[in-house]
Amino acid sequence: MLAEIKDIASTLAPRLIEIRRHFHSHPELSGQEYQTAAYVAGVLSSCGIHVREGVGKTGVVGELSGEGTDSRLLAIRTDMDALPIEEGTGLQFASRNKGVMHACGHDLHATVGLGTAMVLAQLGEKLPGTVRFLFQPAEEIAQGAQWMVEDGVMENVSAILGVHVFPSIPAGLVGIRHGALTAAADDIEIFIIGESGHGARPHEAIDAIWIAAQVITTLQQAISRTQNPLRPVVLTIGQISGGRAPNVIADRVRLVGTVRSLHPETSAGLPDWIEGIVANVCSAYGARYELNYKRGVPSVQNDPALTQLVGEAAEEAWGSDRVLILTEPSLGAEDFSLYLQYAPGMMFRLGVAGKDRLNYPLHHPLFDVDESAIVTGVVTLAYAAWKYWGF
Repeated sequence: MLAEIKDIASTLAPRLIEIRRHFHSHPELSGQEYQTAAYVAGVLSSCGIHVREGVGKTGVVGELSGEGTDSRLLAIRTDMDALPIEEGTGLQFASRNKGVMHACGHDLHATVGLGTAMVLAQLGEKLPGTVRFLFQPAEEIAQGAQWMVEDGVMENVSAILGVHVFPSIPAGLVGIRHGALTAAADDIEIFIIGESGHGARPHEAIDAIWIAAQVITTLQQAISRTQNPLRPVVLTIGQISGGRAPNVIADRVRLVGTVRSLHPETSAGLPDWIEGIVANVCSAYGARYELNYKRGVPSVQNDPALTQLVGEAAEEAWGSDRVLILTEPSLGAEDFSLYLQYAPGMMFRLGVAGKDRLNYPLHHPLFDVDESAIVTGVVTLAYAAWKYWGF
């Protein structure tokens, strides 16, 4: 079966490159993936796959059933949205939508999802069970997975697989990570409330800007002294606003940031930990505060059995020298984790770095991929899907 899957994928390769370049030329922002979704639905329908559109607002679901008797349903999720970035690659198929770019590889993800569907559709009745393909919108704003779940895409799902490109891994390699793959990502908003006064008489006021600086500094210092260094926490204040004039002491400052962590136990304690520090600093200098802590997406925790499954599929397909065991997780976030609250799952990394060229990181205006990675991703996913029912 592996040889048949590889032959089908190889035959499809030119078409898959065309599809990827179409997606890349026509990027759409989160929640606005109307043309992308219509294109995906058209390709799935042409393969004889049952299609539902408008799932999770702008998402697409395709379902393919073989004639086997295995009742387990496997989901495969890929995402479709682009970023508000002006492309600078100069590619012939560069973005035609000004200020919008596929700078995170979702054009390749959607192509791999379609390629996997096209391969498995050609296997037809040989499939032992049912595959549900999830083409998700709005991953970049971490909302699309929740929209899809609310529309019932995880009903009866036994397991789910996903893929994400990785520009630091050479094309042709597959990255496998056991355990935590990505971080939990939460949002924080802190208001420091002081008392205004003349800039020449600071002792008669409560300087919210200075106290905000103490809060930021104390939070950063406290991580190294009060958090377990083997369970990392990253806290970044990305926005600060406050003050009305250079000679007026500010009475209100707004801090907005993100908090990342890998372990559920650590994540659970972060709101109280942050509030305790903010409260103590403000109390010491006579200020008040307001803290809004918003839970985002949890950490992607790869299921052990499915990780073994995908790892074995990749090794059989490409050889052990092309399977990279990732020793470190990423502190980036992925809303794929929301699906894992309903079924075990696994996401692998797909190498896209090209030889003899400069490879830029994700979310960079010059980011590009080596398109040979498409077939690597398709074969790995399709063969892992095939093996799932016998695992």
